[in-house]
Amino acid sequence: MTATNTYDSTREPLHDLLRHIQDGKLQLPDFQRGWIWDDDHIRSLLASLSLSYPIGAVMLLETGNPQVRLRPRPVEGVVLQRPIEPERLILDGQQRLTSLFQALFVETPVNTRDARKKPITRHYYIDIAKAVSTNGDREDAIVALNEDRIVRNFRNEVLQDYSTPDKEYAAGLFPLYRIFSSSGWRRDYGRVWNHSPEKVRLFDDFEEEVIKRFEQYLVPVIVLKKATPKIAVCQVFEKVNTGGVSLTVFELLTATFAADDFNLRDDWQARERELKKIPVLSGVDSTAFLQAITLLASYRRKENNPEAAVTCKRKDVLDLSLADYKAHADAIAAGLKRAAKVLHTQRIFSDRDLPYTTQLLPLAAILAALGDEADSDAARSKIIQWYWCGVFGELYGGAIETRFARDLPEVVASVRGGADPTTVTEAAFAQSRLRRLRSRNSAAYKGLSVLVLRDGGLDLRTGEPVDTQMYFDEAVDIHHVFPRNYCRSKTDEQLGLKALGVGRSVIDSIINKTPLSAKTNRTVGANPPSVYLERIQKRHGIAPERMNQLLASHLIDPAAVRADDFVAFLQAREEALLKRIGEVMCKPVLRDVAGPETEEDEDGEEPDPVDPVASIADAENEDDQPLHRSAE
Repeated sequence: MTATNTYDSTREPLHDLLRHIQDGKLQLPDFQRGWIWDDDHIRSLLASLSLSYPIGAVMLLETGNPQVRLRPRPVEGVVLQRPIEPERLILDGQQRLTSLFQALFVETPVNTRDARKKPITRHYYIDIAKAVSTNGDREDAIVALNEDRIVRNFRNEVLQDYSTPDKEYAAGLFPLYRIFSSSGWRRDYGRVWNHSPEKVRLFDDFEEEVIKRFEQYLVPVIVLKKATPKIAVCQVFEKVNTGGVSLTVFELLTATFAADDFNLRDDWQARERELKKIPVLSGVDSTAFLQAITLLASYRRKENNPEAAVTCKRKDVLDLSLADYKAHADAIAAGLKRAAKVLHTQRIFSDRDLPYTTQLLPLAAILAALGDEADSDAARSKIIQWYWCGVFGELYGGAIETRFARDLPEVVASVRGGADPTTVTEAAFAQSRLRRLRSRNSAAYKGLSVLVLRDGGLDLRTGEPVDTQMYFDEAVDIHHVFPRNYCRSKTDEQLGLKALGVGRSVIDSIINKTPLSAKTNRTVGANPPSVYLERIQKRHGIAPERMNQLLASHLIDPAAVRADDFVAFLQAREEALLKRIGEVMCKPVLRDVAGPETEEDEDGEEPDPVDPVASIADAENEDDQPLHRSAE
């Protein structure tokens, strides 16, 4: 089998590249951001060229592949009398080629920026005498002038005036936009100097040392051939492009859809504004939205053609057609909103508490595919079981596109009376895992905290269930039951850890944490449970029996915490949490013997860092830290 090259590597005259830009034969794909190089960069680039120094390769893409249709736009500074279909597009090298085109091919001033990023306009010249001097620095020979070509001091007094051609000739400042058409400028330069032999020799040297370098300069060019697939274009661009916009799948599809006069960016931004009104959906980005659409579109194709594959890998998203986007975007947007309602029933109100942002994608696609079928109690039970099996099986943290592709058809089939999805059958949770759940990045850690609320966890101060309103108004978050500072003040023997055969890291495990409002946690402080429970009861008129009920709603053994018995509390709560996990997964947890633990987390999870803001707000309790990171 003969390998086929997808690219050519060659060198092309700089003049030809700039002329093709001017003619519209060489343009930019629409995803490229605007030209932004500053004055210092431009002068340095021009100096390098004048010395025949390398300025790096540029990468171009041949047009004409119907699978890689990108809307083109001319390089900044190009004025086309009519739209022209380019022969090639600039993938890498936009900043350099645009700078050179504007400085060397256009008489109008270049729009650029100064060192403070302030917009400025500049004409670029090269000082003939300095350029040919053996002692001079070539970069010092590059002169940038204001739009009026007059140099003034801070009092606005004129220092030098180069505003007319004759003044340019007299000063020996050669305008770089004439570098490829220098003969006429040389003739008038000689006229002003009365064809002085000294000036003739000076210009001869300048022509040899500078002008010919520009005229003969060859730029290394890598050309991706017409047949290059879209995914290769995306991957190559990401690897080589260092100055332009990062080419995401979304950016490439934006340029692709623009070729059919559809503005994907505007469409997504309108949808994004609506989705971000729902806090639990605020982490859904443009790429995730496209992936969910691709997943649903491929599922619909399989309904009509059993041989088709359900898939949403990167290549498939890049191949998403505009027709499929229009056909399924509304359904996925609605599916995401329905997913938010399902999550709210599970007491997941914010993206910070969402175990897996990634699991939102198949959930939205499942709800979109089922439509009203998802609203029955039986269907909802199947979907909820699948969701929690994914969370406690910790199945959505790696490469998950293949799982998405299985989830959608399998969960839909399960709701309609079929077998359990693979995610349900594969999911397992081991007893020993519970003590190691200490990282707020862990999906199972987040899952357990919201599970306590879902199944009736009441606020210890108000006795109210945590609904959406209270969650945000009262700043509910995960906090220690036996405060960290209190535990630090005790030895292992005093806490009973040695008898239990566990290390001190269990203090920060999810077993010793529960959702509390910020006000409740401030009362907790660094006190042992016996102290802060008595304080809460007195301040808020809560009877001991009622407080016991509130504690039990968090799966906390009242007798153990009132006695400050850390070991009894751990053992009782561990059993209660394992029972709750088994119930929500509809399968028993794996019982095993957890050996003695060390201070190092077996999963490599770091202990929770102390949040300085939270520490100020709750000076007595170091463990009050918001849960911001998503478990990916």
